[in-house]
Amino acid sequence: MTLPARLRRLAGRLRPRSAVTRDESTRTPGGHGRVRRAVGAVLAVALVYAVLAGPDRLGELTPGAFLRIPLEGLLVAALLLALPARPRRVVVVVVGPVLGLLAVVKLADLGFRTALDRPFDLVLDWLLLDDAFGFVRDSAGRAGAVGAAVGAVVLIGVLLLVTTVALRRLAALLVHHERGATRVVAALTVAWVVCAVAGVRIVPGVPVADTGVTALVGAHAEQVDARLRDRERFTAQIATDPFQDVPGDRLLTGLRGKDVVLAFVESYGRAAIEHPQLAPQVNPVLDGGTERLRAAGYGARSGFLTSPTFGGGSWLAHDTLLSGLWTDNEQRHRSLLASDRLTLNGAFRRAGWQTVGVLPAATQPWPEQGFFSYDRYYDAEAMGYRGPKFSYAPMPDQYTLSFFQRTVRADADRPIMAEIPLISSHSPWTSVPRMIGWDQVGDGSVYRGQAAQDGGDAEDTGRARAGYRQAIAYSLETLISYVRTYGDDDLVLVFLGDHQPAPVVSGEGASRDVPITIVARDQAVLDQVGSWGWQSGLRPGPDAPVWPMDTFRDRFLTAFGPSTKPMAAPR
Repeated sequence: MTLPARLRRLAGRLRPRSAVTRDESTRTPGGHGRVRRAVGAVLAVALVYAVLAGPDRLGELTPGAFLRIPLEGLLVAALLLALPARPRRVVVVVVGPVLGLLAVVKLADLGFRTALDRPFDLVLDWLLLDDAFGFVRDSAGRAGAVGAAVGAVVLIGVLLLVTTVALRRLAALLVHHERGATRVVAALTVAWVVCAVAGVRIVPGVPVADTGVTALVGAHAEQVDARLRDRERFTAQIATDPFQDVPGDRLLTGLRGKDVVLAFVESYGRAAIEHPQLAPQVNPVLDGGTERLRAAGYGARSGFLTSPTFGGGSWLAHDTLLSGLWTDNEQRHRSLLASDRLTLNGAFRRAGWQTVGVLPAATQPWPEQGFFSYDRYYDAEAMGYRGPKFSYAPMPDQYTLSFFQRTVRADADRPIMAEIPLISSHSPWTSVPRMIGWDQVGDGSVYRGQAAQDGGDAEDTGRARAGYRQAIAYSLETLISYVRTYGDDDLVLVFLGDHQPAPVVSGEGASRDVPITIVARDQAVLDQVGSWGWQSGLRPGPDAPVWPMDTFRDRFLTAFGPSTKPMAAPR
């Protein structure tokens, strides 16, 4: 043996065992590197599959929902197998972020369906980001709102990056095992065709031969096209108004001398009086209130209106009821506010009433107030509340009505028409005030001891429903108590819900109906709506009439004024 060979052998014997172990471990086929690569490949396949096959509805988010073969996944896999290296890299760079955007849209759809019972609107819902930020800020503070906004941006960026990396890993896996991958893709394609022809469903409602991504993209494309076409159509509807030029002396003659209060009760939907977990607490308030008001000489008539929105977007319901136009999206909202459409408020103003807006949830400047023809407008700051917030609500409903009574109605020199949105029943229903004596309300400082009262948890269905029904009961009791305390022969109260509560409370598949009630001591007022077929009392029954909310303005102006012929009863 030569001297150099002997030296190399000796060096090998003297080398530390740990070094040998590390070197051998990197060369061993079963080492950690191979395990990591296998785990990464599995995760990549799982992520791409989850994006393609995952549902966009919370109720469908079950293990059975993934028992499907996405056609779009087969097409992408076949393309990656067929292309050479450079075009394949281009496909990964393009399709990877598209998968990330698909994931974002599905998550947005899931969230909007859960909260608002509708899919995300790619054209208009970006305009709601400011309102969403304001809601979180008012509920959880500015730090929480900023954190949520940053988290959302980071999540979107991470999804785009992760889906691209996953697709690149998947492409490498397909190429590395080209023969086996080709066989698997071919077999799955045959299985897809067979299942499509036979209509195979392992889980009811979930076809194994899936084209969900194509359907989702198609639906959103149609949505975009519809939004772009809707602006011109809605502009024409705004211009068509049978009451636009009616003189004031012919409007609302049947309510002359009356103070008319129009109160929107936040999230007061049909579910509140019909859902088996909500009605047992809400209905006794309404039925007991009917009896107490009847004893005081008041009558009431109730029915249902179908709201243009669900779970949120209260301003869309306000627009619809007051303008007589179906306003179910932000584009229509903005077009309406830019017009000179006669609102119900404007009709009262033209007829000689002093119109008032009392908006306790208006915590930011609101230049749109001019559209609603308020002679006097009070936002949260102008109302001078000195107590604590209750969850989202800046002040309790009882304080709002107390402020209205002592600041507006008590000193009025002519009849008042007031629009008052009541917000104690606004989500998340985690803190609900209690009724107190009207003479105790003052500037609201008395509520400081109530702020910690727990209502419910918007993240838990059972607790959310408990908090919701408690909040609705409080808001309704406040209205009933107000009428009994401050009502007289000249008070007419119209109160209604703006929309149903979120599906976590109302349940999947709930209607968009909301109760509406007219309360008056003067029987002549109720007689003028006798042809409506509304039911007696504060609670409409299951067979009460249901009208689209956009028909109310014209029906109301027709019933209380001689300017047009009576409208036909709804079918």
